[in-house]
Amino acid sequence: MDRELLIEIGTEELPASWLLPLTRQLGEVLTAGLAALRLPADGPPETYSTPRRLTARVARIPERQADVEELITGPAVAASFGPDGAPTPAAAGFARKHGVEVAALERVETARGTYLAFRRQQRGRTAVDVLPDVLPGVLRELSFPRSMRWDAALDDGRGEMTFGRPIRWILFLYGGRVVPFTIRRTELAQSGLVQEVRSAAVTYGHRFLATTGRAGRAIKVRTFDEYRARLLENFVILDRGERHDKIARELDAHAQRLGGRVSTAAGAQSRLLEEVPDLVEYPAVVAGTFAPEFLTLPEEVLATTMIHHQHFFPVVNPSGRLLPAFLAVTNTQADNARALSRNFERVLTARLRDARFFFDADRATSLEARVPALETLLFHKRLGSYRAKAERLERLAGWVAREVFGEGARAEEAALAGRLAKADLVTDMVRELTELQGTMGGIYAREEGLPEAVWRAIYNQYLPASVESDAPPSRADLGPAALPWAALALADKLDTIVGLFAAGERPTGTRDPMGLRRQAHGVMKILVDLRELTGLDAAVGLEAMLERARAEYAEGCGGGPALPEENQAERRDRAVFLEERLRFLFQQRGFGYDEVNAVAGARRSFLDAPFDARLRLEALQRVRALPEFEALAVAFKRVKNLARELPGEPSPSTGRLTEPAERGLLQEYETRGAAVRAAASRREYFEAFRLAAGFRERLDRFFTEVFVMVEDEGLRTERLSLVWRLHDLMLDLADISEIVPRSEPNR
Repeated sequence: MDRELLIEIGTEELPASWLLPLTRQLGEVLTAGLAALRLPADGPPETYSTPRRLTARVARIPERQADVEELITGPAVAASFGPDGAPTPAAAGFARKHGVEVAALERVETARGTYLAFRRQQRGRTAVDVLPDVLPGVLRELSFPRSMRWDAALDDGRGEMTFGRPIRWILFLYGGRVVPFTIRRTELAQSGLVQEVRSAAVTYGHRFLATTGRAGRAIKVRTFDEYRARLLENFVILDRGERHDKIARELDAHAQRLGGRVSTAAGAQSRLLEEVPDLVEYPAVVAGTFAPEFLTLPEEVLATTMIHHQHFFPVVNPSGRLLPAFLAVTNTQADNARALSRNFERVLTARLRDARFFFDADRATSLEARVPALETLLFHKRLGSYRAKAERLERLAGWVAREVFGEGARAEEAALAGRLAKADLVTDMVRELTELQGTMGGIYAREEGLPEAVWRAIYNQYLPASVESDAPPSRADLGPAALPWAALALADKLDTIVGLFAAGERPTGTRDPMGLRRQAHGVMKILVDLRELTGLDAAVGLEAMLERARAEYAEGCGGGPALPEENQAERRDRAVFLEERLRFLFQQRGFGYDEVNAVAGARRSFLDAPFDARLRLEALQRVRALPEFEALAVAFKRVKNLARELPGEPSPSTGRLTEPAERGLLQEYETRGAAVRAAASRREYFEAFRLAAGFRERLDRFFTEVFVMVEDEGLRTERLSLVWRLHDLMLDLADISEIVPRSEPNR
């Protein structure tokens, strides 16, 4: 009979950001552990989490391990029997060891020959005996951003155990019975607070709330249904989705009573609503207010203070203007809502008073006057101060606007935005609310009366932060600052990427402390969406900008250290990294892996024109629906392979091409090829691909009727040259040999 498995790991409070990854991990490692011990679950475990517990439930686990059959190989047959067929001592000894007659042994074929073998049946152990071996693996396999030692150890031969937070209890039930398990003290444990943790049939409710008895008392349970119900009775909502929905409903209800709705300012509330369910076990929402006079502060300051520092939800009126009110999620009942609100109001008011003081004090000094103070802030130990970075940005942003975008009239705005971009780092407001860097610089620039193109560029300098096509900023957000912003944002991100690669700070598969992937994603999004963001219809590439950014470091601009000239390894690693980020962007937007490979394999460098690569991908995705195009892609694999056989330059002569099939293909190339190139030159890539698909019929006939690799060297060269011309034509668009037919799995 299958029985229910229930595990709860009770801990001290876990950080909210850990819970979702840990919940997923728990299911994965438990599934793997059960499978390794031959106790397969009938489905994936149900997993749950609150700040004080990680829970897994498997509805049915077999009572016994699956039986296994083991084949034990003995001596070779040639050495097992004498000339008379009698068993040798080797055969007799092997049979005796396993308690059978020699005649009962099997003969098995192996790579080394025929051997005697014994097939042993191993009966599975009971689940009760095996399950204690599951939990050590689960506890050790869970991965945390940071782990703690608290003088705990396991009897699994590996000694001391670390965990994200100290474990305080273990609920471990199979079929309603306790599975014995112990986390013991280490021999060197000194604190009397460190006690053995033994598995039991008890859990614990809310730390502070109780309707009867003592808050946080032990609660006996036998089944998951009972466990869940008893937790709810003791003010613990186990399911995260239920906590989330309860919070959302109460937020909406309270906001309506205040005459508004929950604000979406700064785009932070969605993240906050995803975070707060992992901060509480029994959520309730209370409302509070603050003095209307604080509404004179920028909305960004108010929203950041409430959201990031207090985990409060701002409230706006129907027109979207902030109201002097907020909503807070508490880990308690809302019976004493007024008292809770007063406490929250006092804390928030103190924060807002500080913010108002910082705002008034910061405006007394201009951004330009703050630039020298950037010398005191280190950008990187090998790359100098933020003042040196500001000098580089001034020059690089102006150069991008003038030389890359061809907008000399906007170069001065871009350069000024670059010079002032980092000045807010030395303001009191940003020191206190670091999330507002860049944003406050834009606000202070606006307060100073600087041109809109300058302050908006500074305000949005750290955007975009993701690769989605609708990720902010939008063209409407940028207004007249679109081109200066693009120049500044590219300059800032490329300066960081180039500098940190030169300094040896290259990201790895598991480590990217300097956020280079995020910076590169921003670069790629700007270039891929340049037309939509700025109105500039140009295929802007990266190479020239990278070289210019690297040259700024080589010259030691702004008093920063002069780095040596870049070497081939640095250039190669940087290019590989950037191409990986561009590939990531395209795949995130729904392009197939084979489509991305095809465009990346074109003659034109993938990085030289990301916007152009996007256009070709969009066209390729549309045209591959045509059956003749997919057939052409299959044939092109052969074209590509044959083109490699051409030993030197293609022959200009075609006089020996006399077969009807090859003459027809040559004529098709001369007429259709010209049309393909003309369409590509106009960036009408769908039309170019569609026209290219028309080669399919002639190409099929050519490969059917013509033997290319003839012994006649001159004829072979002309035929290979014809194939090479077709290959060369297609590589202007994409390497379509990478396209996987729809009937095959996409690599």
